Amino acid sequence: MRLALSDGDSATVALHGATVLSWIADGRERLFLSQTSRFNGRDAIRGGVPVCWPQFNARGDLPKHGFARNRSWQVDGPAQLDREVAEVSLSLSSDNDTQALWSHRFATRLTLTLWPGVLRIALGVQNLGDTPLAFTGALHTYLRVDDTAQAALTGLGGLPQWDALQDVNGQADDVLRFPGAFDRVYSAAAGPLRLQDGGHALTIAQSPEWAHTVVWNPGAEGAALLTDLEPGGHRHMLCVEAAQVFQPVTVAAGERWQGWQQFNVV
Repeated sequence: MRLALSDGDSATVALHGATVLSWIADGRERLFLSQTSRFNGRDAIRGGVPVCWPQFNARGDLPKHGFARNRSWQVDGPAQLDREVAEVSLSLSSDNDTQALWSHRFATRLTLTLWPGVLRIALGVQNLGDTPLAFTGALHTYLRVDDTAQAALTGLGGLPQWDALQDVNGQADDVLRFPGAFDRVYSAAAGPLRLQDGGHALTIAQSPEWAHTVVWNPGAEGAALLTDLEPGGHRHMLCVEAAQVFQPVTVAAGERWQGWQQFNVV
């Protein structure tokens, strides 16, 4: 499904995984989508904004990054469109297949809202069961950059970080740069981050319901192991994810949770 504004901005989302595939703002594609992604209705799409839920990475008994990114979602009614804003919601609910993996009854909704120069992605979770459910996860956003080695991310300076490559805890530098493989989890910043990519820049904000921000690039060696990433693709992508990694979110029976991530062209 494609959303478009009168100024030419647009966003495209796939039903498979509710994966946002494209966001064009100010005439430029802002998301990275691998040229060798598998659009087979089974595998997760490499790039865009996959929904990692209800598990982050391999931190549990579910398949890596959960099952939401591998399932077909449904469009919730017609998209809301006018000249200055466009919005659409997609939903995924528990069924026999999900309950074979994860016993909880749930309804999730991904809402995509587009304004001129702005994209917001919100994930909502409703517990339809009689007992609490707990989850981890992320909006696994792949941002497109001209050259990762020249990109810089600011706004996390001084915050606690865990370097997954070295298994070392520390504090974030004021300016993050990416000359090679990078995989770190940060305590979420109170204010927006800024990604500078040559003459282009984005601010990246997330709601406080997400406790962490993940920054990832596989580097050349890691990228070579990804069969659905084209050669050299790692040089043009940087993942900056709104995430819940270490402490699960608990949703009481009958209650709801929502967290969002928003991007603004600077």
